[in-house]
Amino acid sequence: MAGQGSGGNVLAALCSFFIPGLGQLLQGRLLMAILQFVLAGGLWFILMGWIIHLWSIIDAARYNPSN
Repeated sequence: MAGQGSGGNVLAALCSFFIPGLGQLLQGRLLMAILQFVLAGGLWFILMGWIIHLWSIIDAARYNPSN
């Protein structure tokens, strides 16, 4: 993917909107995807999962593979 603002990052952010971590998985970042999926799932039980969910969307949108 080309980096921040690319169509790939927009698609990844949309995927993370529906399932936290799915966008990171689409970008090939397996460990970050697992971390965000597990944290969001665990924190939804105490009604704080939305924080991780938003983090997942923003992280997927701002990802720059050159860093």
